Amino acid sequence: MSGGPGLESLVDQTISVITNDGRNIVGILKGFDQATNIILDESHERVYSTKEGVQQLVLGLYIIRGDNISIVGELDEELDANLDLSKLRAHPLKPVIH
Repeated sequence: MSGGPGLESLVDQTISVITNDGRNIVGILKGFDQATNIILDESHERVYSTKEGVQQLVLGLYIIRGDNISIVGELDEELDANLDLSKLRAHPLKPVIH
């Protein structure tokens, strides 16, 4: 596989992806290509709200087009497991404007 810089080291690890439309998708990186299209397994979307805790919508095996990706980051699974997402409040992210 070739493509996005540094993605090779994240294959089979849990990552967080912020899309251009402000979605936060978490899953295990299974693959990517030269256009940075990525394949996530066991993925879910985290939906943030100022009124209630974070909702997690199960997506399963999921493909994200490279031109819709704003940020890709490695997720610290131990730290993430200790977060109580039901108590976390945050404004949803706004879309990225290029």
